[in-house]
Amino acid sequence: MKKLHSFIFATLSISVLLVVLQVSGAVAGTRMPSFALESVKDGKIVNSNLFDGKVLLLTFFATWCPPCKQEVPVLNKLHSELSDAGFSVVGLSVDQQGPGTVAKFVEKEAIRYPVLMAESKTTRDFGGVYGIPVAFLVNKSGNVVKKYTGYIQHRILEKDVRSLLN
Repeated sequence: MKKLHSFIFATLSISVLLVVLQVSGAVAGTRMPSFALESVKDGKIVNSNLFDGKVLLLTFFATWCPPCKQEVPVLNKLHSELSDAGFSVVGLSVDQQGPGTVAKFVEKEAIRYPVLMAESKTTRDFGGVYGIPVAFLVNKSGNVVKKYTGYIQHRILEKDVRSLLN
């Protein structure tokens, strides 16, 4: 009986810890964490305040991730269609191989939106990135309004972005 109580207590403790870890960081309704990260295009530092007043989709990805590669055309299309209306996709690469590898991927996939090298601090600030792709939709006021885990369908993403642009 004592072992059963210990097991139940341990299980509940772990469950509570997981819930706390999931809710901390950038979740819907919180301010977008600020960042200053290296662009894979030219190596210059891009500061998050460059995007003030825009609707953003910040997407964490890696060059070796099949669903990440699959969503590039969707993100390119949305970025192209809505950039004049105040929207931008920003890719945040978690690749360990460095900006050279990511720059080749950006060129090969013809990515038209900014792509930056995420740092471990960046992933922590966004609540921990434990799987990719994961994306955060940010409104014009700089608040995270939605988190997407996994591949995002174009129609869903477009609807969500347009609702923030209107």
